Amino acid sequence: MTKSSTPAATGVVEALWLKRARRGPMDACDSVEFVANQGMAGSADQGGRRQVTVIASEVFDALSQQLDTEVDPAMRRANVMVRGLALQGSRGRLLAIGSARLRVGGETRPCERMDEQLPGLTLALDPEWRGGIYGQVEVSGLVSVGDQVFWVDEGDADTASL
Repeated sequence: MTKSSTPAATGVVEALWLKRARRGPMDACDSVEFVANQGMAGSADQGGRRQVTVIASEVFDALSQQLDTEVDPAMRRANVMVRGLALQGSRGRLLAIGSARLRVGGETRPCERMDEQLPGLTLALDPEWRGGIYGQVEVSGLVSVGDQVFWVDEGDADTASL
């Protein structure tokens, strides 16, 4: 990307979580290394299709109002929370998160574990990809809270090679 060009729609990383063990606690992090074809360094979810999961902060703002209680985004057990970028319908797209690149595999469907956290959360997360997205890391890089997030236009050689 040239210095004069700016991605059309940008967001920001608001939070990062790392899961060290299956069903273990989600540890908040200031930064984490994304590793191509693996996922997040130190995560229990290495390899496979769901290497990294991403949620939208705006969804949790709306859920707090809808469910009339504070909804902690960590309940979703996702790895990255972004603000300012729509995730719905993004299957197959390439997402720039800091210096890393994530290929979206699809929607992260909410499961019954969400209701263990807060009754009604599974149903509230179900419509319109509110449960977030999952994907595979295509380009390794450091990701930090405050980093820019945007959809890569793969037809633009400058942004695709970042």
